[in-house]
Amino acid sequence: MTGDSSDPRILETSLIGAEVKEGEILPPTIQKLMKGYNKYLRPFFDNGPVTVGMSLDIASIDTISEINMDYTATIFLRQRWTDERLVFEGNKSLSLDGRLVELLWVPDTFIVDSKKSFLHDITVENRLIRIFPNGTVLYALRITTTVACNMDLTKYPMDKQTCTLQLESWGYNINDVMFYWTRGNESVSGLDTLRLAQYTVEDHYTSVSEAIYETGHYPKLIFHFELKRSILYFILETYVPSSLLVVLSWVSFWISQSSVPARICIGVTTVLTMTTLMMGARTSLPNANCFIKAIDVYLGICFSFIFGALIEYAVAHFCTLHHPDCNALMYDHKARQDCDEEMNGIVTTISSDSTKVKRRKEAPAPAPTPSPTGEPGGLSPSPSGSEVQNPEVPEKPLNRCIKTLTLIRKILRMVNCCHVENPHYIDNYSRVTFPLSFILVNLLYWTYYLYF
Repeated sequence: MTGDSSDPRILETSLIGAEVKEGEILPPTIQKLMKGYNKYLRPFFDNGPVTVGMSLDIASIDTISEINMDYTATIFLRQRWTDERLVFEGNKSLSLDGRLVELLWVPDTFIVDSKKSFLHDITVENRLIRIFPNGTVLYALRITTTVACNMDLTKYPMDKQTCTLQLESWGYNINDVMFYWTRGNESVSGLDTLRLAQYTVEDHYTSVSEAIYETGHYPKLIFHFELKRSILYFILETYVPSSLLVVLSWVSFWISQSSVPARICIGVTTVLTMTTLMMGARTSLPNANCFIKAIDVYLGICFSFIFGALIEYAVAHFCTLHHPDCNALMYDHKARQDCDEEMNGIVTTISSDSTKVKRRKEAPAPAPTPSPTGEPGGLSPSPSGSEVQNPEVPEKPLNRCIKTLTLIRKILRMVNCCHVENPHYIDNYSRVTFPLSFILVNLLYWTYYLYF
């Protein structure tokens, strides 16, 4: 027995027990309509495309995975279209058994970015078929699908993700089938009462588009929804512990520098704890990706401050070893002042000598006076009879000497600025600079990632 001859008998057997709401037996005219029905031809086969209206009801969004960049959702997909071959007389719709869908033409709708999907079949396949007197067919399915969602994790965990659910026709192009949302943005329901673990649904909307492939243009419906991550969990799990570890590392600034084991223990412990916290924060994220996430930046900042506190003690201890008598050096400035005064005196003396030489060189020569012998140009004898004119001091070597001494003085001043008079001052400065720097960096961090 062929399939064509068995189909009417199966339909007849199935429709015998079907009843409408008032309990009336289905009229035999429906069976007559199905006798000439060909499920392999779409409605309006020769009269333009058939329009299919769709609506969604989001039952649940189970998981949203950043590692796989996808989400899993259970949806009720409802499709409506008109088939002129199913028009019957009456004013009541007919709810048929879902297994009768095998006898009707249905759209070949599929979910574009679906990784895996399945149709629920407990206790029977979750399908609904309802036919209206004007030939309108309502076809509903309950589907659980895992759909890909491209995520931008640069602001994680203060990020917002926009995911989509795209519906297309597999074989019928826009000349055969046209898709549309039955009620626009209100065609999707269920998101208002949806509760997610880490996200809140901020916005959602629908759009109509076309999918362009090598085989032609196909109708496409897109449902967009925006997810905002709840940051409270990450504040309690990551941000607060890492900040407290930074504060804990500052305790070493108030411990005596002679307590080497205590300060080293605090520094090494906080560094190791921070490393463990950084590794734990990355377990729920992709191992290999090109994103520098906001949480990575903050953990890196905290690790830098903790490591800096450990280095600070190393520098302070090193300076202590080179200054065994720090208290005496802290108040002994006399030698340094004497050295500066001596250097100033040398430079002043050399400068005055240079000035005298310039004045002698620039002064006009004295007029010649007649000598006692009557010879012009003779020199008058000095009172002592032994004073002669001093030779000129060369100017260039003197200027070089002045420049060299000035350069040496500048170098000594620079070294003096870098010189640590008392290693205990390092801890005193660190008690102020580390907290202020950490507060400033936090202000810049939260301002940038929350408002930009």
